[in-house]
Amino acid sequence: MTEEALEATTWLTVPDLVEMLGVTPSRVRRLIDDRQLVARRVDGVLKVPDSFLRDGEPVHELRGTVIVLGDAGFSDDEAVEWLVSVDDSLQTTPIDALRNGRKTEVRRVAQALA
Repeated sequence: MTEEALEATTWLTVPDLVEMLGVTPSRVRRLIDDRQLVARRVDGVLKVPDSFLRDGEPVHELRGTVIVLGDAGFSDDEAVEWLVSVDDSLQTTPIDALRNGRKTEVRRVAQALA
C-alpha cells in the first residue's frame, strides 16, 4: 500500500457527492455508514475516491468488499488505501478490478489478507 496511490487519487468531498448523486448530505453520510461508500479523512476533510462511483452511483460491488475488509480488521482508511493501491496478485488496483467485473477474485484476495 502506497502513499503515491493516495496522492494520485481524485477525491470527492461530501458536497461534491451531494452534487454528483443529487442527494442530501445526510444521504451521503448514510451511504458511508451503510458501507455502500467508504471514506477517509484527507487534510481533515471526509473524502471518497471518485473511482468508487460509476454512472452516478456507488460501485455496487464495493459494499461487500468493504465488509470483507472490515471483517479482516481493516479500518476505513486502510480499506481505502488497499482499494486504490495496485495489488500484485490482481495486477491492478482492487477498485479497478471490481469495476471490471472481477468481484470474486478481489474478495478472495481481501479474505486472504485477514
